[in-house]
Amino acid sequence: MDVGIIGLGRMGSNMARRLHLGGHRVVAFNRTPERTREMAGEGIDGAYSLEELRDMLPQPRVVISMLPAGEPTETMIEELAAVLSAGDAVVDGGNANFHDSKRRHAALAQRGLHFVDCGVSGGIWGLKNGFGIMVGGDPEAVEPLRPVFETLAPAGGFVHCGAPGSGHYVKMVHNGIEYGLLQAYAEGFEILHASEYSIDLESIAKAWGHGTVIRSWLLELMGLAFERHGSDLGEIEGWVADSGEGRWTVEEAMALDVPAPVITLSLLARFRSRQQESFGARVVAALREQFGGHAVKLA
Repeated sequence: MDVGIIGLGRMGSNMARRLHLGGHRVVAFNRTPERTREMAGEGIDGAYSLEELRDMLPQPRVVISMLPAGEPTETMIEELAAVLSAGDAVVDGGNANFHDSKRRHAALAQRGLHFVDCGVSGGIWGLKNGFGIMVGGDPEAVEPLRPVFETLAPAGGFVHCGAPGSGHYVKMVHNGIEYGLLQAYAEGFEILHASEYSIDLESIAKAWGHGTVIRSWLLELMGLAFERHGSDLGEIEGWVADSGEGRWTVEEAMALDVPAPVITLSLLARFRSRQQESFGARVVAALREQFGGHAVKLA
């Protein structure tokens, strides 16, 4: 198939490469032309404006947007809607809020355009291993794109989740689960690191990857991280960002009256990681001194 890809960051560029290697014709566009030229150097067709992207794709066109959620995606979809033709399809592969995806589907439908929301997982390993693809949208919009999604995904890794918005909804919950898994591994390895034993954390991570009930790809990556940075991870600052999906998962759990304590606490742990010094911890220390005479560490 012919497919356009907008946004050539870590995910978008590797998706373009995987589609190209899978036999599809890819037309790539990026706001900064240097990335487009880089893709062109690998045999992928490059476009240097949305109009050029449009003209290089046969109708009905398929364009995948791989931009950050929020204003970048909102602006790009508006600009695309202005240059595309009825029957063309816009696929949002960013981590958008599912409410935005439902709204965009309705807005583009009024212009005769298809909108497909596509949750993508796999990170920088997706080129080699394939991307997990979670798609929401009308069947008449999704089914013609199945060859694209099945090329991006490993065998069994593509799922049409349901109605518009459902792809980004499933990806949101996927990332909420990821928060909890990461935090569980983090706490376990911190206990090992603090123990009385001189434990080689790299060896433990790699050994646990064989036959244990907690083996996983994340644990495999943990072993690689210790191999690269050492068991103390001394080169890495303990500052953890969140890109929105964990917050949205917690908000949705609250809206549905679904208890999700692990995901919620893992999100709060990320907030705590960004505090150089917690005022709340100082309050607790001061109160313990007042009611129990417990020692405090003075700055």
